Amino acid sequence: MSTSPALSILDLVPVRTGQTTSQAIASSLALAKRADDLGYRRYWFAEHHNMPAVASTSPPVLIAATATQTTRIRVGSGGVMLPNHAPLIVAEQFAALEAIAPGRIDLGLGRAPGSDPVITQLLRRSGTTSEAQEFPDHVQSIAQLMSRDGSTVRFTSGGTYDVHATPDATGSAMVWLLGSSDFSAQLAAQLGLPYVFANHFAGEGIERAMSLYRQNFQPSERHPEPTSFVTANVVVAPTAEEAEERALPQLRQFARLRSNKPMRKMETIDEVLADPSDALEQSLMQQNRQRWFVGTPSGVAAELRRFGETHGVDEIMISASSGAYESEPLDETVGRMQTVELLAEAMA
Repeated sequence: MSTSPALSILDLVPVRTGQTTSQAIASSLALAKRADDLGYRRYWFAEHHNMPAVASTSPPVLIAATATQTTRIRVGSGGVMLPNHAPLIVAEQFAALEAIAPGRIDLGLGRAPGSDPVITQLLRRSGTTSEAQEFPDHVQSIAQLMSRDGSTVRFTSGGTYDVHATPDATGSAMVWLLGSSDFSAQLAAQLGLPYVFANHFAGEGIERAMSLYRQNFQPSERHPEPTSFVTANVVVAPTAEEAEERALPQLRQFARLRSNKPMRKMETIDEVLADPSDALEQSLMQQNRQRWFVGTPSGVAAELRRFGETHGVDEIMISASSGAYESEPLDETVGRMQTVELLAEAMA
């Protein structure tokens, strides 16, 4: 029998029809506490902006709330989209989080904007080209700023200036690089950092990216060996029929995004069933469904074990992509909770 990989969770804090931001966040915090009880390894929040169906606009705020309501699970970002933020601000936020929950904070960093060009320009203080080019330097700066020794600014005219993200650090958040391309894999290898392949939205390239990372990894003090895991969209229910239905809202949301249709709150399962998709949406939904893990607990558990073995990882971070029926409470996330609980039992 295959060894089961450790399980972690990526949360975009989905907001469904009729639901408020407060209700969506409350349901995610309840899910995080349950994941803590069930032995999940990490709980990460993504960064997205100005999207009707996504409330994870500020990972540090959500991480702080989660850290104070959990005791064991690592909490972090999946990820902070670094070009949107000044490195010192990110370092200060995650140094404070490390002080709140010592030894439990992960700082996943990404290079994508996490929104459309208008929001990107509102978030960024300078042009996108220069920010993207500075990404490798900013990653290293953040790690230095969070350390006990801090970082030193050297002036061209002579002299230095010491900068610390927090007055007296006793530890620092673990920095991870996230990506779905060769760039992030190679940079993580070069810097000796852990790497996550964002398989939950990337269609191809996982084999090449993971190979590049492992073959080119340069050992670092904190990470003498390459460390990596992959993400996956997962929906688990007592029956295969229910699982397929619960996958529909998120699948259609992805299809709308890919076909440049106006975005809306996450539809309920009832809404999707009452309003059949057009041919383009159906095609995109079918394409995405082929890469998802949807079904009964035993079936999905077996697929995830094979997936982990294929890509040489001992951890898989799931995006619990279960939709809701209209009859379910707005301040609960029944489908996602079901996926998390049933999968943990099946993988034990």
